[in-house]
Amino acid sequence: MTKLMMLSAGAVVAAALVAGCSNDKADRTADMEMTNSATTSAAASAPVTSEAHNDADVMFAHHMIPHHQQAVEMSDVLLAKQGIDPRVTELATQIKGAQAPEIAQMQGWLKQWGNPPMPSMSQMPQQGHGDMGHGNMGQGDMGDMPAMQGMVSETDMTALRNAQGAEAAKLYLTHMIAHHEGAITMAQDEIKDGQYPAAVEMARTIVKTQQAEIDTMRQILGSL
Repeated sequence: MTKLMMLSAGAVVAAALVAGCSNDKADRTADMEMTNSATTSAAASAPVTSEAHNDADVMFAHHMIPHHQQAVEMSDVLLAKQGIDPRVTELATQIKGAQAPEIAQMQGWLKQWGNPPMPSMSQMPQQGHGDMGHGNMGQGDMGDMPAMQGMVSETDMTALRNAQGAEAAKLYLTHMIAHHEGAITMAQDEIKDGQYPAAVEMARTIVKTQQAEIDTMRQILGSL
């Protein structure tokens, strides 16, 4: 009897241990499921701030893309000439190198936001670059755009194309100073009203770099 009782007692203890392990495992599984569920719910409810943008961001891209495109075109016109002051060609190369990648970045934002890309300068309506500054762009709702600050007229672009040497350098600097001032005004509007972090950061960069370039251009212009 004693041996039987010992065996029975051992069986009871073993069963209790098994039950305890099973309960612990079930509790851990339940805790993990609750944690995963809470994490999933929190992730689903968290706002996607990195994608948030507003009308000011879209307007910034709509304005700044053709504005940058014209700056690149002006720089290409100057860089194709001979006998230009090296300081001016260096600046033109710098401007083109900075603004061309920004155009691509802003086009990417428009696509991400569900907007059609802006046309290139060669695809713009035939009324000329100067008319862009008066809101007559003819691209969807772009006709309602206010004037883009600092855009160079087609007449002035033609004068730049035809000029040579120091005259071309002076025209380039004079028009680019006004062009940069317009870009700074638009960038300041984006800093004030924009929401998309990358666009606001680009606007800050534009204000900083283009103001420095304006100062440089004025110094060069005064020495030509």
